[in-house]
Amino acid sequence: MQKQLADAFGIEVMICHYPTGASKWNPIEHRLFSEISKNWAGQPLRTFETTLNYIRDTTTETGLKVKACLVERVFDKGMKYDPQERDNLNLQRCRTCPIWNYILQPQICSG
Repeated sequence: MQKQLADAFGIEVMICHYPTGASKWNPIEHRLFSEISKNWAGQPLRTFETTLNYIRDTTTETGLKVKACLVERVFDKGMKYDPQERDNLNLQRCRTCPIWNYILQPQICSG
């Protein structure tokens, strides 16, 4: 994000994470999860396609629609980050929940 967004476009990029176990506070998930659950209630979810179709067919009374896709990529486990790469980020921690919220500022290029 540092190179591809902040540096490339010369913009600040604010990144906010929900802490582990706190996704219920995500307003979109909060509005949709109960509707998705009602949509597939009592149905066997035997395949990814069946599950995705139930999710995709979910709407709310206010017209919110769901898009869903299956990510088939296999993610490597136990990957280590390069501490030097992290140290090179132009990162500013936010006052509120600084561990979870921060801003990547564009690198200043000397030219």
